[in-house]
Amino acid sequence: MEKRADYDLAFLLRYENVAWYDEGKVRILDRRIYPIETRFVECTTHREVAQAIADMVTQSYGPYTAAAMGMVLAAYEAKGMSYDKRMQYLRDAAYTLSHARPTTSAKMERIVGGALELAAETEDKDLIDTLFRYAFKKIDDTYRSYISVGRHLARLIPDGGTVMTQCYADTVIGTTLRALRESGKTAKFICPETRPYFQGSRLTASVICDMGFDVTVISDNMPAYVLNKKNVDLFTSAADVITVDGHVVNKVGTLQIALAAHYWGIPYYVTGNPDPAHKDISRITIEERNSEEVLHAREIKVTMDGVKGYYPAFDITPPHLCSGVVTDKGVIPPFCLDRYFE
Repeated sequence: MEKRADYDLAFLLRYENVAWYDEGKVRILDRRIYPIETRFVECTTHREVAQAIADMVTQSYGPYTAAAMGMVLAAYEAKGMSYDKRMQYLRDAAYTLSHARPTTSAKMERIVGGALELAAETEDKDLIDTLFRYAFKKIDDTYRSYISVGRHLARLIPDGGTVMTQCYADTVIGTTLRALRESGKTAKFICPETRPYFQGSRLTASVICDMGFDVTVISDNMPAYVLNKKNVDLFTSAADVITVDGHVVNKVGTLQIALAAHYWGIPYYVTGNPDPAHKDISRITIEERNSEEVLHAREIKVTMDGVKGYYPAFDITPPHLCSGVVTDKGVIPPFCLDRYFE
């Protein structure tokens, strides 16, 4: 039997610790509080899964796994319905799950759409098992595609080099570290904290530390200075969307680090594949989250009453600031992403 693609990866990246369906529930590791606490949110309806996605219980690729597992839960909820009612219920569930967060809805629709297609041709008694196997295969296939991405990125990192990351790149962080380890390379990592959810300090840094690499956390206003001061060799991030014309939509803060890296002559490599649903940025909706989150550091309010906040969840980095897109097919210049589909 082929071993799972999450072998030798950190706790945070094990499938069961992302999102997992079991006996009428979906368990999602609460990434808002990890590693200070290791706690799971248990969802008993697909609507609760969608709410967990909207509430940032899971981030990066986690919402896609949660949505796929949410479709399994929706099938559990629809047990005993007639075929027509069951399919309508699943279509409604697919919409709810895929639109929990607006910026990634197009990619989410493909995940839940595959589950809908299977549901249409599966008998009721086999539906839960069929959709669970689909959800498992989705996460396993995704990890396998990122094995290639991780190896391509690891080749770009010099032995003993220093890498700055942005936000939580999820699977690709683990597969890159595993590729570095397998090739005998060492590297140091610098992680901006990524407020207001602190994904860089809590998630990225935890995975790097868990896998035995040197990692340092800095605050979000330090990258421009640190890039030069610490002789950073490479800046990298994942992306929530990479448009076919080379724009990178990622956690807000990516653009300013890319600008600083460009100023210092440090290459910026984004990991991920171009999204055929987004030829350019014209259809991208930048999610604006609750501004109250900016006024707090975790649960502690840090501003006077009456002070306003503003929280765009993502920014857009233009292709001329990106040295290359590290895909599962290799490194492609951002202005040539049509090659990916050839």
